[in-house]
Amino acid sequence: MADTTSLTRAVDHFADRLRAAPQSRLQRGAAAEALALARELARRTQLIEDPGSPPREMPDAGMFAAADQITVAAHDLALVLTDEGQIREAVELVAQAQKRAGV
Repeated sequence: MADTTSLTRAVDHFADRLRAAPQSRLQRGAAAEALALARELARRTQLIEDPGSPPREMPDAGMFAAADQITVAAHDLALVLTDEGQIREAVELVAQAQKRAGV
């Protein structure tokens, strides 16, 4: 089993920043960026768990749920990752999304 601590720490930090962000920042794109990340992480999880089925898209639960959505998606992904390269790639996705979100 691979150590996914770097992924869970990165996404927990991003989620904390989203929860602390003002509504105006969420509306200016931070929440949309987080939702896009959550959808990508969920897609990757689904491709590993059920490679023969088309991935389902995570619904938009609203800007105030974005932090929870990235947390759930990343922790689900962390449970199925076995390759260090995949973990590094996921951590980089989180870092890039947080930078674009500006939080």
